[in-house]
Amino acid sequence: MQLSELARSGRAPSLPLTVTLADAAGAADLQLLSLLRVLPGQRYVGAGVWRGRPVLAKLLVGSKAARHFQRELDGVRLLAAQNLTTPLLLADGLKDGEGGWLLFEFLEGAKSLGDAWAEVESLPALADEQTAVLAEALDAIGRMHGKGLWQEDLHLDNLLRHGGQLYLIDGAGVRGETAGQPLSRQKVLENLGVFFAQLPKSLEPFTEELLVYYLLSNSEHALPLEALQKQIDKVRNWRLRDYLNKVGRDCTLFAVQRGAFALRAVRREEEAAMLPVLEQADALLDQGHLYKTGGAASVGKVEIAGRALVIKRYNIKNFAHWLKRFWRPSRAWHSWREGNRLAFLGIATPKPLAVLEKRFLWLRRSAYLVTEFLPGPDIIERFAPYVENGQAPEAELLALDQLFARLIAERISHGDFKGHNLFWQTDRWALIDLDSMCQHSSVGSFAQAYARDRARFMRNWPESSALYQVIDQRLPKEVSSAG
Repeated sequence: MQLSELARSGRAPSLPLTVTLADAAGAADLQLLSLLRVLPGQRYVGAGVWRGRPVLAKLLVGSKAARHFQRELDGVRLLAAQNLTTPLLLADGLKDGEGGWLLFEFLEGAKSLGDAWAEVESLPALADEQTAVLAEALDAIGRMHGKGLWQEDLHLDNLLRHGGQLYLIDGAGVRGETAGQPLSRQKVLENLGVFFAQLPKSLEPFTEELLVYYLLSNSEHALPLEALQKQIDKVRNWRLRDYLNKVGRDCTLFAVQRGAFALRAVRREEEAAMLPVLEQADALLDQGHLYKTGGAASVGKVEIAGRALVIKRYNIKNFAHWLKRFWRPSRAWHSWREGNRLAFLGIATPKPLAVLEKRFLWLRRSAYLVTEFLPGPDIIERFAPYVENGQAPEAELLALDQLFARLIAERISHGDFKGHNLFWQTDRWALIDLDSMCQHSSVGSFAQAYARDRARFMRNWPESSALYQVIDQRLPKEVSSAG
């Protein structure tokens, strides 16, 4: 196969495949055995064998191949020129009309700091194991900044542990200011903002403590915490907008199809499992355990291949109801978007797996949302033994405090905060039924919505009960200074 043919192979070319490449020593075949990252028609990254040696191959094809090849090559050379640890570039080439390729030494058994973080992320905020991972990353970032370089696409998966060393990878995102001289203060703040913005919000109180590990390897500039926080907030907002755009378009994370007769979005890794569910959603609901049926929505728990799921069907009750719904995004789509918003922000909610809007010539009809099933009790059931004595477990009250604090910090209102929409999940409260959820752009509109949410939430218990009094004292009554 030639590189130009690879460009037409789509998202999942059949493996193994052989690509003919040519360098100064002549033509040789690369046998590609696995794919690690694919941008269809543009970039294929995977492990393979070339001239009898295991390699990590980056194959760049399509109309932008030459530009992407040069960016990758320039970044790799910048890292190597400053003696920063990066995989050795074994061979590279660019051929007009075909594409470009870069072959790196394959770091057998290498583990990214992203994988290392995933193993410790669920621990209490800034546990020693978390600190070790982040300190290692910040030390590497500091050394790179000290050499006048930065990584635009700065995240933990671009740092690899191998043989007792930490390798910097992905040259396409590496940029230089004045190579060999420390990066300017503004660039440092901007790049650290990219790094810290990707960490859980629960770590935000520890930014100053973590910054020490950066300063140990690059203390060229004083870094005011307030200025850094502004950069973190700026990047966080951008990342959220970018992610919410992705939930509605076909990309690496989501498989999305839009047409005159349907809109379907599925998490990419769940596509094979979810397509049959969407195809037979009505039959599954009929056979499942129904929580709610008729009216505007039908909700049921279903079992698929031993896995518990929840399907919510948004019904069209009559012609008058259809006139109100056909021209705007369905409530299923709104719930899909808001569920992904909460998941991105680290606020517990059942994982949204798939959504389907049925259409006729683009006019919306019924719609379906599929999520994971939460086995835990809702807060009404969980707190039932404590209504009169008010002695609910402190861990669960604290988790409730934390949920409200996060919603206030993000200016998110639920819109229907009854107790049956709040479920206990291991050590957190998880929100369901997101049809009316909203993230507000102004403090004023959020303050009004929060007041309504709080009032509805407190109506879950008699005002005269001890539990009501305990919760009422703990939850903020006003949020006029939020934001």
